[in-house]
Amino acid sequence: MNDMSVSNPKTLLGILGGVGPLSSAYLYEMITSHTPAENDQEHIDIILCSRASTPDRTAFILKESDEDPSELLVGDAKRLVAFGATHLAIACNTAHYFYDRINEAVDVPVLNIMHETVETVTKLGVSKVGILATKGTIHARVYQDMCDKFGIACICPDEVNQQRVMDIIYRSVKSGKPVNMGEFFKAADSLRERGCERLILGCTELSIVKKEQKLGPYFLDALEVLAYRAIQMSGKEPIGFDFTERNP
Repeated sequence: MNDMSVSNPKTLLGILGGVGPLSSAYLYEMITSHTPAENDQEHIDIILCSRASTPDRTAFILKESDEDPSELLVGDAKRLVAFGATHLAIACNTAHYFYDRINEAVDVPVLNIMHETVETVTKLGVSKVGILATKGTIHARVYQDMCDKFGIACICPDEVNQQRVMDIIYRSVKSGKPVNMGEFFKAADSLRERGCERLILGCTELSIVKKEQKLGPYFLDALEVLAYRAIQMSGKEPIGFDFTERNP
């Protein structure tokens, strides 16, 4: 089901998380900090399923592993709905490779982070974007196909810079180690030099990099867009996001 018209104040947002755990907690934090509320009761009701044991999405997509994450993802989506979730968000870009299976398995709206992010890009008047994401996300073409749908040029890093991005995601953020920002900016600048007007941070581990390094709105964080839309679907008007600025 993909009806995004939820506005009933008696809503319960379900988050499919644990993929990875830190970014799932950050999504919860963002939703809470960007929701206008004067007391606990005015905040959004949220249930977070942090299934850290979900098999690696990129490894499966690249056929480096035969452990299919979709069974756990679909099962947890159903559990969230059974608990009472009225709409769902998936706290992982790469997991959206399995979006159709998850969406078809439940009878509540499931936000699509690619659709919401690329639609946001179009509203900003951007005609060419760069994608920083896992090899799995790039290989699955989930962002490229969505950009094609909206008529936006989409540029991905070359092999050397894609490896830089993977090292940052897996060897730094997921491992709890400091990020080499010199390497990050080499990858980012390679896309800026090719005419990208914005860079989409299409991995929730990169969302953590933006948060910790206080990167500006040139880096459009898909997780921020997801939080924004999740708040709206929960009947609230988001506050304090910077990605609506047209000229970063």
